[in-house]
Amino acid sequence: MTRIDFYTNAEPKLQVACQLAAKAVRQSLRVLIYAPDEALARTIDKLLWTFPPTGFLPHCMARDALAAETPVLIGHTCEEAAHDQVLLNLALDAPESFSRFQRLIEIVGAEPADQEAGRERYRYYRHRGYEVGHIDLRRTAR
Repeated sequence: MTRIDFYTNAEPKLQVACQLAAKAVRQSLRVLIYAPDEALARTIDKLLWTFPPTGFLPHCMARDALAAETPVLIGHTCEEAAHDQVLLNLALDAPESFSRFQRLIEIVGAEPADQEAGRERYRYYRHRGYEVGHIDLRRTAR
């Protein structure tokens, strides 16, 4: 069963996404960053080119020719990934095929609309019998 963890109060949200993707890569895991639209996909792509500030996190779009050998992919659907290790969700809704991944990371920012959507996803997963972990980044930053 997919392991699901929510990271809440993630600010700035996309920077946290980069940090979590880098952490997974350091653990030799492959990551699909689920960006539901082209604008968000391009934004996270640009951020990953400069993350970390003194390094580089290898990534590409899921449909790129190098996707099979790249640890971080950015895609609009879960089916685009050739792996099933980590799915990092940037959408407001639960990804349709999340259950094929070993782990799902949900990132919830501090904005009210993002928090409400996060609560809905949390209830959705719990209602389907998934155990859901929670990491409040505001508490861990102290």
